[in-house]
Amino acid sequence: MKRTTEQMLGSAPIGRVMLALALPDFAANIISCLYNIVDRIYIGRIPGVGSAALTGVGVAFPILTLITAFANFAGSGGAPLAGIQLGAGRRDKAEKILSNSFGLLLIFGVSLTVLFELFGGPLLLLFGASEATLPFGADYLSIYLLGTIFVQISVGLTPFIATQGRSGVAMVGVLSGAVLNIILDPIFIFVLGMGVKGAALASVVSQAVSAIWVLCFLCGRSTSLRLRFAKLSAPVVKKIAGLGLAPFIMASTESLITLTLNSTMQRWGGDLYVGSITILQSILQFILIPVRSVSYGTQPLISYNFGAGKYTRVRAVWRRVMTCSMILSVSLSLLAIQFAGPLSQMFTTDDAALIDLCGRGGRIFYLGMTVFGAQIACQASFVGMGQAKASLFAAMLRKVILMTPLVILLPLLFGGNPMAVYWAEPISDAVASAVTLTLYLKIRDQVLPPRDA
Repeated sequence: MKRTTEQMLGSAPIGRVMLALALPDFAANIISCLYNIVDRIYIGRIPGVGSAALTGVGVAFPILTLITAFANFAGSGGAPLAGIQLGAGRRDKAEKILSNSFGLLLIFGVSLTVLFELFGGPLLLLFGASEATLPFGADYLSIYLLGTIFVQISVGLTPFIATQGRSGVAMVGVLSGAVLNIILDPIFIFVLGMGVKGAALASVVSQAVSAIWVLCFLCGRSTSLRLRFAKLSAPVVKKIAGLGLAPFIMASTESLITLTLNSTMQRWGGDLYVGSITILQSILQFILIPVRSVSYGTQPLISYNFGAGKYTRVRAVWRRVMTCSMILSVSLSLLAIQFAGPLSQMFTTDDAALIDLCGRGGRIFYLGMTVFGAQIACQASFVGMGQAKASLFAAMLRKVILMTPLVILLPLLFGGNPMAVYWAEPISDAVASAVTLTLYLKIRDQVLPPRDA
């Protein structure tokens, strides 16, 4: 079974392998996204306080994103390296990378729990909480932090299952937790009357179930990579950090972007505009899932064949990924632009002003997603081939170099009009996609010889 899966990565028809990898990844990401979206849908319907509660949880979202970013640091940094070693036939080195990544995840889990328990309140104020929304954000965070270690394990170790070509197994782990989350949310929030604390508790229990599933598989007999407890190795950790820094920045800068968007909108527009950002970002997460699944779901295919020296196959995979990503990003973005207002009604039904603002802002906010498929395809290929520096630059370009300054500057340039903030997203997406594609084409000719090794 182990060998058959690896042979599939190296020799089966590309379209069939992409489908086999991308579909489970798509399902897993759809389900994973529901962790946050279902929470927000239910929270937005809490009688009397729905809009304020939704905005408060949205303010806490940068902290949740940062917790996930550390899991990506170890998982997305280690899994492609393990995949390359598998492709080269060095299973012992691949397992050493897995063990070191697990050690990092445990350290992150404990450290982040302590850090945010101590400084969570001041951070919520920094992220744009007001007197009306702060209690809801603090209540949600106080419970969610109890499950930090589960998030680290489930998110950080799942890529090591996918890199073996076992995306279906990875999907089951995510699915088990997410279905439980959907079931528990209304029970804890409404039946038991726990409000936002109930939403957070449902997430903690669900992440724990996912974490247990992942650990059982990686310690079992069916895995190609066996999880073993070992001391951290400085050289291995350095390699994980080198490649994991880019996924970490991609995830952690979501916190920076949300922080900047929330604080800027609070300054120029108030709670209504902060609430619109919470909703628009939730919808954006959802519409990007198919694009990310095609690119990152098939990343093990790139890693394995790059490690095996099958460069013509890597080139062919990228062409197919690029085509699919662009078709998806264009079509889904146009749908989101057309139906931005109606889509926002999933999160609030009794706030007409918020729904109207989401409709107007969304028609601007989603414009750049039409070309964003190019950046995602190139970024995933950088990581898959172990190109740490290029991956890091591409990760920083869109969010740190472009979008963060634009969010601050655009309303200043347009007389304090908060509607100008929505334009930061499409401008950043368009420029970053063009630059990243140019960089990929240059690097491809350097690291992918025209003939196989």
